[in-house]
Amino acid sequence: MKVAILAGGAGSRLAEETEIRPKPMVEIGGKPILWHIMMHYSCYGFKEFVIALGYKGEVIKRYMVDYFSFNSNLRVDLRNGRVYNHGGDVQDWVVDLVDTGLHTMTGGRIKRLQPYLCNETFMLTWGDGVSTVNLHKLLDFHRSHGKLATLTAVRPPARYGHLVFDGDRVAEFTEKPQIGEGWINGAFFVLEPGIFDYIDGDETVWEKEPLERLAADGQLMAYRHEGFWQCMDTLREKQILNKLWESGNAPWKIWD
Repeated sequence: MKVAILAGGAGSRLAEETEIRPKPMVEIGGKPILWHIMMHYSCYGFKEFVIALGYKGEVIKRYMVDYFSFNSNLRVDLRNGRVYNHGGDVQDWVVDLVDTGLHTMTGGRIKRLQPYLCNETFMLTWGDGVSTVNLHKLLDFHRSHGKLATLTAVRPPARYGHLVFDGDRVAEFTEKPQIGEGWINGAFFVLEPGIFDYIDGDETVWEKEPLERLAADGQLMAYRHEGFWQCMDTLREKQILNKLWESGNAPWKIWD
């Protein structure tokens, strides 16, 4: 099964980083967050990726083209210019890198990936968030209901400290997942090819008309994920993820 990743947005809320690279290439623990996402899927056996490029897509292309060399031990024969690989930490991934336009909306980017997805069930996520979603359980849930689309519903981490008052006294201060709040779309979709009929073209925003129409038609189901989930929209969220990685206890790291 192929995994589609949207990696074409400008990431304007993370401008400190994205002036020189696309958001999926912003590093967590010395590796692009895109790599972390792909490692998550790879650990569950999903190793074929289709990546939708847009803003500074050439940076992602260059990273993927050079990945083999940068993560291998090399022997270079300067007499003839030949390069030989002899071991290293290289993933057995196959990656399609697809230019989907600089200003194309999310739905349009998905639509442009259709020829690469072989008219089969596929997974979809954004290139800016990590989680502990059990992808096998997600897929089993999707197959159990027979609808066109499954999204992963999550409870977002609190952006600010939550206060409980006793008069003017702060009785409780917490900064933790907002378990008292509603669920949001955490991406990590499983989709059938029929969803392409819900996307009109490049100007279509996936999170608007397509998902709204799928829901109205009874074709959108939610897999509830109670565990860790964190997007990286801001510099503060990047710092949160880096601190988790540096602590040695990054929840999403399920590989050795």
